[in-house]
Amino acid sequence: MSSINSFYNTQCWAFFTFFLASVGICLLMLALSFVLGGRSRSRNKHTPFESGIDPVESSHLNVSVKFYLIAIYFVFFDVEALYLYLWSINIIEIGWIGFVEIVFFISFLLSGLIYLIRLNAFNWGLKYPLKNINV
Repeated sequence: MSSINSFYNTQCWAFFTFFLASVGICLLMLALSFVLGGRSRSRNKHTPFESGIDPVESSHLNVSVKFYLIAIYFVFFDVEALYLYLWSINIIEIGWIGFVEIVFFISFLLSGLIYLIRLNAFNWGLKYPLKNINV
């Protein structure tokens, strides 16, 4: 019983040593960048700078929320593709149970995709389609 306790104590000390060392290194880098970093006290410090040319218009853009939603959808389905890749690598080892699980997983993904399509989340056109256009 003492060998198990000594193993866990060794593992705990190794974890806490790693944790303290990583926090210490982060704090050291922050302190060194504060001490050694340059400071600019010019009045033009907070003005926008683009290739040495003074800006003509405002740099603030109103971007549609659809761009962010499409990015979120892409990340979601892209991460799920990683799970499918791992499944395809280990298909021999996981057998029929893994096949049934991946069928549920893909059906869950497809239901989410169908839901997004029914919401017209991927429609970049007009909100209301134009009807009876005479050209």
